[in-house]
Amino acid sequence: MVVADLHVHTTNSDGTLTLSTLAEAAEAAGVSAVAVTDHDRLHPDIRAPVAAVGELTVVHGIELRVEAGDERVDLLGYGARRTDDLESLVEHLQADRIERGRRIIERVEERVGVELPVEPREGLGRPHIARAIESATEYSYEGAFEELIGADCPCFVARDVPSFEEGAAVLREACGLVSLAHPFRYDDPEAALELCADLDAVERFYPYGREVDTRPLERAVERYDLLVTGGSDAHGETLGEAGLDRTEYRRFRAAL
Repeated sequence: MVVADLHVHTTNSDGTLTLSTLAEAAEAAGVSAVAVTDHDRLHPDIRAPVAAVGELTVVHGIELRVEAGDERVDLLGYGARRTDDLESLVEHLQADRIERGRRIIERVEERVGVELPVEPREGLGRPHIARAIESATEYSYEGAFEELIGADCPCFVARDVPSFEEGAAVLREACGLVSLAHPFRYDDPEAALELCADLDAVERFYPYGREVDTRPLERAVERYDLLVTGGSDAHGETLGEAGLDRTEYRRFRAAL
């Protein structure tokens, strides 16, 4: 039974939950702890590494995309503190998100011939733009990604990301634990798992929507003496699709 969903997004990045609706969603899912892991951004209203919203335990986290050789991967930092280096990196990444968002919006508007109901801002991600495209055009949310703003599509703009070495170092200083997110979403999962040699944990439980061979992950856990994390990667309001059971969560909290 999932008691801790350690991969949740809010309106601070590209989710739909707020801190005020988080507790209700967690209660509906039977979850007693969550980690707020917004993309490239700390949550402005979570002031401690571990906080409480009513009866809900909230771990302050961040999901940081980094460049690792031929692929970009995501790192999850847990128990985040506002160090100078992390705040400086986040500020840079949010400025890049604003500029990237402006360029994507301009490309879509020029190509489709409509004005989108969305403005460049901190925290803006492609899901926000896809929702705006869906509301203003005949494209569906999925179609917006498949035909306009997905990688290799005509309106796509890449964003700036730090190197794995830089990102991992900043997170290690600022966070209690650093985990590799969803290793089986990458083109080369085994290469991604090798990065765990420099990390504390790996996301073991994740709703991939398909069967995955977890043996490479299990080998990495043993080889690098890793903790396991898990979460639903919730961008909507349903929590608990993946996460840690009570025993695993106790190990996580003890290490955090």
